[in-house]
Amino acid sequence: MNYRETYDAGRALLSLLEDADLDARLLLEAACGTDLQTLLAHPEREVTAEEDARYREMLARRAAREPVAYILGQQEFMGLPFFVTPDVLIPNQDTEFVTEEAMRHVHDGMRILDLCTGSGCILLSLLHYANGCTGLGTDLSEAALKVAARNAEQLDIPGASFARGDLYDAVDPGEKFDLIISNPPYIPSETIETLEPEVRSAEPHMALDGGEDGLLFYRRILAGAPQYLKPGGQLFFEIGYDEGQAVCGLMQEAGFTDVTCEKDFGGNDRVVSGTLPLL
Repeated sequence: MNYRETYDAGRALLSLLEDADLDARLLLEAACGTDLQTLLAHPEREVTAEEDARYREMLARRAAREPVAYILGQQEFMGLPFFVTPDVLIPNQDTEFVTEEAMRHVHDGMRILDLCTGSGCILLSLLHYANGCTGLGTDLSEAALKVAARNAEQLDIPGASFARGDLYDAVDPGEKFDLIISNPPYIPSETIETLEPEVRSAEPHMALDGGEDGLLFYRRILAGAPQYLKPGGQLFFEIGYDEGQAVCGLMQEAGFTDVTCEKDFGGNDRVVSGTLPLL
């Protein structure tokens, strides 16, 4: 079959999925080493037997609800290519939103702490687009930290380092940061089984489960923040769409000022931030 016919066959196979057209195209491009221009300008291009076999294998994995990013081993985030595996959450638009909000407050020479760093996408994006900043990403998963370290190397961001530990356990005692940011697990435990198969079965459970009410990690991070955040420093959280009021309340109870909740482009609460008061 030619390129267009092969693409149409892929679309048909994935027709029950919401993004069938896009998924079929991305997988075909990966299987053939092509790009969008091939479909638009050269639909008559013949697909080799080897390419077709690779494509069919990828389609089978996607039809079984494996996310495209894990099949391809890559996801774009903040305009940068990130290596991903099932050991890390797939970087998404919600997390881009919190990264962009934090970036408004990043200044030259800052020291940044990214808790529950996963692929490192937040920290590495902030460092890539800032000047002279350095940062530490912590995670409990050794496998996730290997992914983050590979991304730092591939993106050539020497100012980033990563350490294994339970939140602040990975931070040297006495170290202070200008900004702390986190996309922690925030889905209530009982809600996880209601999620799409691509999330509940493919993405790492430990990066999703926020405890009984989804707020466990916000409480823990806030409890330790004054020890590791410089006075006047800011704390940024990604939150669930219905957690804005609760997380704002927790941040205010912890003594933070200028607490705000920002909505994403879909109109959902997505980012809570606050400032640690000056002494």
